[in-house]
Amino acid sequence: MFKLLLPWLDRLFISVTTAFESLWLTFRSKRSTNMAEDEPAPIYALPSPRYEEHLTIPVRDKAPDDTAWRAAQERGQFLARQERWEDLAREMRQADEKRECTPGGVPIAELLAFGARSDVVLAAEHALREERAPRDGALIEGIKGLEIARRELGNDPHMSALVAQAHLDIGWAWRGETGQDEIAPLNRKRCLAHFERATKLMAPFNGLELDSPMVAATQCALLVGQADAGARVSDDYEDLIDLDPNNHRHMRALGCHLLPRWFGTYDELELQARRTAARTQDIWGAGGYTWVYFDAMALDEVACEQVDLDFFIDGLHDIIATHPEQEMINLLAAFCAVAIRQGEGISALADQNRAEIADCANWLIRDHLTEVHPMVWAHALTGFDNNLRVTSVNRFAARGKRFALQAIGELFCEEIGRGAHITFTPQGPRYDAT
Repeated sequence: MFKLLLPWLDRLFISVTTAFESLWLTFRSKRSTNMAEDEPAPIYALPSPRYEEHLTIPVRDKAPDDTAWRAAQERGQFLARQERWEDLAREMRQADEKRECTPGGVPIAELLAFGARSDVVLAAEHALREERAPRDGALIEGIKGLEIARRELGNDPHMSALVAQAHLDIGWAWRGETGQDEIAPLNRKRCLAHFERATKLMAPFNGLELDSPMVAATQCALLVGQADAGARVSDDYEDLIDLDPNNHRHMRALGCHLLPRWFGTYDELELQARRTAARTQDIWGAGGYTWVYFDAMALDEVACEQVDLDFFIDGLHDIIATHPEQEMINLLAAFCAVAIRQGEGISALADQNRAEIADCANWLIRDHLTEVHPMVWAHALTGFDNNLRVTSVNRFAARGKRFALQAIGELFCEEIGRGAHITFTPQGPRYDAT
């Protein structure tokens, strides 16, 4: 069967993995914070003068989302290193049942799973970078250990999902980052073997029947190895979103995977955005439409051209009305001020839509922002690219802070030009004479 999938996988591998595909890929950016030497420059750079010198705004260097993310990941890693597999499975199950997540919407169950498999995956990635032999222990022993732990727990669905995610991670590591014509036959074979094993592990389970977003999200991640992914993508994500409608990351993943570069079409993207908005209206208002398009239109010119601007902007207002937390304000403001502008210059219609969405940064920042979360802005500068290799978290965050303050300062350039100093307070910006 997998020989028939080779052309399909070649087409899929052309595209860059994004921040909003299925959740297992979301974690690659956090894992890679010490790997590459240089961070790529943003596509567009903010101009002088240094308006940020005329701002006073609190900066949350350790945002609640980052703290919660790290704590859950380290907990999973600790339990795995102690081989406390029953405790790990129980904690994943409990977090999954309660739909626990970080302030930024990352499920705690997924973070526990990521931490638990991180040693195994990192060892395999390191062995592959060192070009070790295919039978090297780092490529085999770790995943075997996870398989044994899974069997000892009686094929627990959450432990099975963890092991399947590890196979997916290692499969992508075997595939590497080269072009499709440069993939060595052995690498292709091992990549497909890991995808096939992950699919087999999850075959007995149904996320909807188990009431498990973690299982459903893992099954969405498995679409990459399925010949019928195009026919299944909407239904599989509909199940996941229905299981966890409060989590916007699932809707963002759906939009990404509905792009033609993955499994969908532009017509299906528009249809599913509207259907998702209708199904989640009691939670997000029009926000479901916005979330499905959120990353898709930042990635794709045609998606940016066809988006219903009024619907999208109504969704921004509804998201803020129901989720006024600063983590959310920073995400939406950074998207409008930075991320959406990084594809400018390719399509006039897309640029027009980008400009109108970029204008939303004005009311988002003036009416709602009270503090800066640097990591959110840093990721916006890279287009929320979760394959980014970040050398230093501190430098990455500092870069996000610098651009956030400059982007915010630009919105107040007229007031600053008249000699005002802007101080952000819980009641809104205050203008003081300098």
